[in-house]
Amino acid sequence: MPSEISLDALRVLDAIARRGSFAAAAEDLHRVPSSVTYAIQKLEESLGVSLFDRRGHRARLTSAGESLLREGRDLLTVADGVVRNVKRVATGWEAELRIAIGDLISSTKVLELCEGFYQVAPDIRLRLSSEVLGGVWDALVSERADLVIGAPGEGPPGGGYALKPLGEVEFVFVVAPGHPLAKAPEPLSQDLIRRYRAVAAADTSRGLPPRTVGLLPGQRVLTVPDLHTKREAQKKGLGVGYLPRHMIAEDIAAGDLLVKATEDGLSTRHTLYYAWRVRHQGKALAWFKEQLCGVEAGFDWFDAGWGR
Repeated sequence: MPSEISLDALRVLDAIARRGSFAAAAEDLHRVPSSVTYAIQKLEESLGVSLFDRRGHRARLTSAGESLLREGRDLLTVADGVVRNVKRVATGWEAELRIAIGDLISSTKVLELCEGFYQVAPDIRLRLSSEVLGGVWDALVSERADLVIGAPGEGPPGGGYALKPLGEVEFVFVVAPGHPLAKAPEPLSQDLIRRYRAVAAADTSRGLPPRTVGLLPGQRVLTVPDLHTKREAQKKGLGVGYLPRHMIAEDIAAGDLLVKATEDGLSTRHTLYYAWRVRHQGKALAWFKEQLCGVEAGFDWFDAGWGR
């Protein structure tokens, strides 16, 4: 903001525009009328323009005044936000909380949490991001997120974070009805599965080694951005692979995907965690931790609301 324009002068300009006169603006600002007049005169002198057309009884903005008012109100909004953020930080509230969500987690459930949070702290900024596989852990250890929900398996070495179990997800090996493996005798051997293309969701890790699930050495792979796309690709018969049972329950019931038993011995149940950086002590994080701890025993994070 140019040094010639003060926030006080912008507040005076805004009050005059809202109330329609210098006298009414003075009343609104709890100031004497001469103080309001002086503030506008100094502002006009510093800018070298007329901000008001003083003909008539009502104060009317010139085109230059209207332009300054629009820009000035944006600056006042930013300035007021800075003041609120400083006050929140001083009382232990973060200005922003960053939450990374694994793509196995129901976005509906997370938004329900956000809805509850805004009842307590409506001015705190929440920044939600979506991650796949090891990308959830990567977001935490690289400090791109303060809290992660739905991190798969054990966390990476190095510490600096705490974690608690959120629930278990069951994965099943599925193929489309028209795929060659649909009529193959069960259990399917690894050698047989290896002949056909797999569909894999790309790990979003930036620094940690990427994780893969259910891929066989030498197997052709179609890599897609997330589980939503993986589900659709497998329904089209573009490949095979493991998908969460809760995610495809309707597809299985409708016959759009067929569950096939395999011989690979791969564990089909995986624990997901929520985790946070231990040095983060803000009240917003504390609120989410309390809610997650309170619901972890009986709350279904993987219900029919998944992905919606």
